[in-house]
Amino acid sequence: MNKENGAMKETPLVIDCRQVTRTYTQGPEKLTIFSDISLQVSPGETVAIVGSSGAGKTTLLNLLGGLDKPSSGQISICGKDIHRLSEAGRARFRNRYLGFVYQFHHLLPEFTALENVMMPCVLGNMSVSGARSRAQSILQRVGLGERLAHKPGELSGGERQRVAIARALVNEPDCVLMDEPTGNLDEQTGEGVQALIESLRDQLGIAFVMVTHDMRMARSLGRVLRLEQGRLVQEA
Repeated sequence: MNKENGAMKETPLVIDCRQVTRTYTQGPEKLTIFSDISLQVSPGETVAIVGSSGAGKTTLLNLLGGLDKPSSGQISICGKDIHRLSEAGRARFRNRYLGFVYQFHHLLPEFTALENVMMPCVLGNMSVSGARSRAQSILQRVGLGERLAHKPGELSGGERQRVAIARALVNEPDCVLMDEPTGNLDEQTGEGVQALIESLRDQLGIAFVMVTHDMRMARSLGRVLRLEQGRLVQEA
């Protein structure tokens, strides 16, 4: 809670997902990926979602990011029901409030690290000079201040993922959604990315929701939830 004018003001949840169900129709059959899932994430919290392949973890992440729509239920991000927005409205909302990091960095190969990180700011109508300044600052924070002019092909796997994390953070989102962010990295590089996530969470107060197969990392970062047989449960 925040204290304002002598009164206690409740801090809104970053994510408030209530009784969400996602089904798909395949011919005459209806396939239920999960049903009646609820998830609440507070500012600055890290939540890891684990589960077997095909359990629906990435589907859930896409719903939380407004990239897919639930069959039923409600998903609010920072107090806004994102699925009541138009497609263009959701895109603007994602650019402002959410960051995304995937197993594969999805950097634009023809642009430098600096230009890749500037992109969300420019798309959000920030001036080029303002975008450059903010991108330089976040790249320095993730340890790449000397690699600004390098293109993705000139960076190591760990460096490319750090650029992807910087890009996700550059618009100062309330939450970053991560899908197997260390799944394509060797153990040592993955540990470095894990340490970076912990540091950024503690310094910036950003919430992270991460899908991962790495139980060691999941347990070290915060709350662990398991998605199995269509249900989301607290991992013991």
